[in-house]
Amino acid sequence: MDTPPPLEPLPEDWTRALAVVAHPDDMEFGSAAAVAHWTAQGKEVIYCMVTSGEAGIDSMDPDECRRVREAEEIESARIVGVDTVEFLHQPDGILEYGVPLRREIAAVVRKHRPEIVITGNFHETFGGRMLNQADHIATGRAVLDAVRDAGNRWVFPEQVVDGVEPWGGVKAVWVGGSPEAGHGVDTTDTFDKGVDSLAAHAAYIEGLGWENWDPREFLEGFGRQTGQRMGVAFATAFEVYPLGWGD
Repeated sequence: MDTPPPLEPLPEDWTRALAVVAHPDDMEFGSAAAVAHWTAQGKEVIYCMVTSGEAGIDSMDPDECRRVREAEEIESARIVGVDTVEFLHQPDGILEYGVPLRREIAAVVRKHRPEIVITGNFHETFGGRMLNQADHIATGRAVLDAVRDAGNRWVFPEQVVDGVEPWGGVKAVWVGGSPEAGHGVDTTDTFDKGVDSLAAHAAYIEGLGWENWDPREFLEGFGRQTGQRMGVAFATAFEVYPLGWGD
């Protein structure tokens, strides 16, 4: 088996990032420790959940599940220094890539005006034969288009009212959990916060029915493997999509 190439450190010359993912828990299954690293530097990270994960617990009615999962996400975000968590309340499990989803995400980008946008893996697999989930694919694809939509005054012009302006200041989209990742973040000092952030999704984890599943053990496996590619104990990997001309 070929040895994966070293990861290039992500730039840290930015102050505000917006993370847009499909479900509560998507950030916590890998990227939360990186968020804790950035917020510890004084950077602002905002979370946007496209759904509330209401279809994620088989034994729980969707209305109750929505309430529980939103509360768990708000707490898990707090653990890693994220104060703002927004929910778009799109239907869990049946998201579709297209103009309506791009419109929703573009509005959030215009509202928060980030320099970096973070999303989750939207490739067909997580590597090898491990298939990705449809909501992840739809959301990530829509994010890539929506960050460009947000900068065009004539795309979704109905949003450009009451002081809202187009925002073309996103430097790059960073995709966590991508099998094509070429960049990384040293999370050695914030790994424990990432574990605690995932553990905050207690109801969801219990609902999965994974016997003897341990958040720390799960994250250590990926974190150590990625860390080896940066020469550190733990790291988180990202695929980078630059948005500037010539980047």
